[in-house]
Amino acid sequence: MGSHREGGRGRGAPMSRARFLRTAAGAAVGGGVLLGAGQAAAGAAGGAGGTAGGAAAGRGAQALEVTKIRDLTGPGITTAYRMEATDLGIPVRTPDGRMLFVFGDTFEEARVGGGWWRSPVALYSTTTDLDAGVTWSGAVGGAAAQQLWPYEHDNPVFSTVLPSDVITIGSTMYLHAMVNKGLGNVVWTEIWRSDDNGATWVHTGAKFAPDLHGGLFQLLTWAEGNDGFVYVFSTEFTRSKPMILHRVPAARIADPGAYEPWGYRNGAWAWGNPPTPVLEGRFGEMCLRPMAGKWILTWFNEADYRIDGILMDTPTSNLYEAHRRTLVWGGQWGNEDDSHVAQLYGGYVIPGSTPDNLHLAVSQWNTAENWPYRVMQHRVRGFV
Repeated sequence: MGSHREGGRGRGAPMSRARFLRTAAGAAVGGGVLLGAGQAAAGAAGGAGGTAGGAAAGRGAQALEVTKIRDLTGPGITTAYRMEATDLGIPVRTPDGRMLFVFGDTFEEARVGGGWWRSPVALYSTTTDLDAGVTWSGAVGGAAAQQLWPYEHDNPVFSTVLPSDVITIGSTMYLHAMVNKGLGNVVWTEIWRSDDNGATWVHTGAKFAPDLHGGLFQLLTWAEGNDGFVYVFSTEFTRSKPMILHRVPAARIADPGAYEPWGYRNGAWAWGNPPTPVLEGRFGEMCLRPMAGKWILTWFNEADYRIDGILMDTPTSNLYEAHRRTLVWGGQWGNEDDSHVAQLYGGYVIPGSTPDNLHLAVSQWNTAENWPYRVMQHRVRGFV
């Protein structure tokens, strides 16, 4: 995820894409989750302390059944859209009922840097049977997948624009995007909107500074509740920081001043306090979605080299005590199976999933060879 060029982080030494995607991909990182038990936020989280999630570890839970359903991108799969190499594939239900998957840095040939470079791009799907595998019905832009809005890569101001998350509110879709100058160096973030099921996008005017809340409002995921608010978990785009929470009235999602943080002060959590980390760790790509009367959050857990998931009652639940499982593990090249994926990241919930039939869009990038660089569909059963 990010520019195919090596770029500076804006602080200290440059970060290569290989380092960013954890080239120790074969070194299966075991042990417990690094939750920073001694930090005030952990202690403030309802007294959870450093329990590594309480129910988080899925104590006594049955083993998960993880199945790779299929590759979603690659030669012969997305060749017709001139996008054999791509990542992310953030899925959302469109207002007209289809699915739209939004991808990051995309190249025509089956290798990073191979030919026509675009980001973001998007594909439609009318798939209704997820167990049979997601298939594509078309691309935004016509026969070939076009960049969702025009700009030149590696211009003097920034190198690429990466999608963070997409949401549908009524008949409008909103896309939060990170504008990057080199990998891991966000220069600002912004919100775009579409009123035609993702076919065309216009800038809302909403822009956020990269150092907002100490940088913890760069990479986000969002979802709408039944109370008129959109809930937003966010972190820094470095896979090295904890997560904070905001809410915003759905009708004001494109108003940066309407975002209200959730924070712990004077012995209590409240909206409007300066934001306090709601979960310690090293967070990468995240996906928050309402599901079956609860909320699911999935994310790339950089510290432990895996994709984790939490099922919570509300976004303000104590995340240290919420039901938590590892969904897909990191693995070694040449020694993968359905539940162990080398150099994995992403892990976005595909619409139509249920807690016990959870489908994820999982990315994989071999940073040494620059292929595979693709998105895959994995099914997880037994999460609850």
